[in-house]
Formats: sequence, C-alpha cells, structure tokens
Amino acid sequence: MSITKHLKEIKASLPETVTLVAVSKTKPVSDLMEAYNAGQRIFGENKIQEMAEKHAEMPKDIEWHMIGHVQRNKVKYMAEFVSLIHGVDSFKLLKEINKQAQKHDRIIDCLFQIKIAEEDSKFGMSADEASQLLASEEFSELKHIRIVGLMGMATFTEDLEQVENEFQYLKRTFTTLKAEHSELQIVSMGMSGDYELAIKNGSTMVRVGSRIFGSRNYNN
Repeated sequence: MSITKHLKEIKASLPETVTLVAVSKTKPVSDLMEAYNAGQRIFGENKIQEMAEKHAEMPKDIEWHMIGHVQRNKVKYMAEFVSLIHGVDSFKLLKEINKQAQKHDRIIDCLFQIKIAEEDSKFGMSADEASQLLASEEFSELKHIRIVGLMGMATFTEDLEQVENEFQYLKRTFTTLKAEHSELQIVSMGMSGDYELAIKNGSTMVRVGSRIFGSRNYNN
C-alpha cells in the first residue's frame, strides 16, 4: 500500500480533536513529498540536522516538530523555523530555546516531556518538577517560549495494561496542571503501535511513522 493510502486511512480513523504528526525520520524527501501531496503538513523529526536539511528543501507551509531528545548546542540550527519542540525535559534546555528564539524574534511552542515509562532510557521530568517550573519566577521571565502541553513516551512493551496506565498518568498530570495553567492544550502521546490506545486515554496529538512510511532503514 502506498504512503498516500496509509495516510488517508489513518487520518480517516482519527477524531477531529487529534492532530497527526507524520514521523519522517530517516525517510527521503521524496517520501515526505508524497505525504505532503496527500495533504499532510505536520512532520516530526528526531535529529535537528536532518530536519534542517529537509526544511531547506521542502515547501515552507510545513510545520516541523522536533520529537527527539534535544541537545542544547543544536537548538540554534532549528530556532528559525521549528513549530513545536516536544521533548523539553529541563529548565536549562528551555533557557537555550528562549535564547535562540529571541535571536529570531520568535516565540517557540514547546511541550514538557514527562517521564511516564519505567525504562531508564526514556527522558523526561517528573510531574512535580513540571508543576514547580511552571509556577517559578525564573520561568515567567522567559518571553520567547510558550509551554502549550505535555508529551510522554510509554514503555516499549507488549503489556498494554502497563502502557494504558502510563497514558492515564500523563493525562491526569495534564488535567492537574491545566487547572492552574489554561494555556496548556496538547497531550502528545501515542505512536504507530499504540496511538489508538493513546487516543482512548486522552491524547490530542499522535506521532505516527512506520504506519505511514513503512519500516525504517537505520543504515542509510
């Protein structure tokens, strides 16, 4: 089945309240352009350099989402164009994004990455850390970033009950924080293997790659 058909099937299955991020990491521009020509305008990459190269080649009405772990020294390469940074997991990173956004006279939207998985390899801050940061004076001084929601990555497991519990934890955290911070709108959780479960548990943004583009070749 073609990228176009995969994309249309997935979009048809999503509620209107859910945004689809087409995860295009490791895929060639030709694949992204097929998705673009089928109407997709939001693409997610996990390496800043790869995203910057694709941004330079592709139409400028695309929203680029940085969905991977962000190294502070590379923020400058995407600050001019990135639409949403999913994986903000520290105040130091937030300060760097603010600094680079200011250079381009931009306000960059960000999501706090909450650690919901048990795996040590997953990044993220605790719910308490996110709450304290949002309420802090030093956060209020950052004028070139905007926290618009939360992101989380569930444990890589076939135990769907555990995955669902982790999704529910992220949604509860979002609901608690939103009561104090009405600007929070996005719950980014769910990928190709579990996005239906994520939506059932309150996700408003899903990151789908292999279900659209097919499996990845990391040797390229």
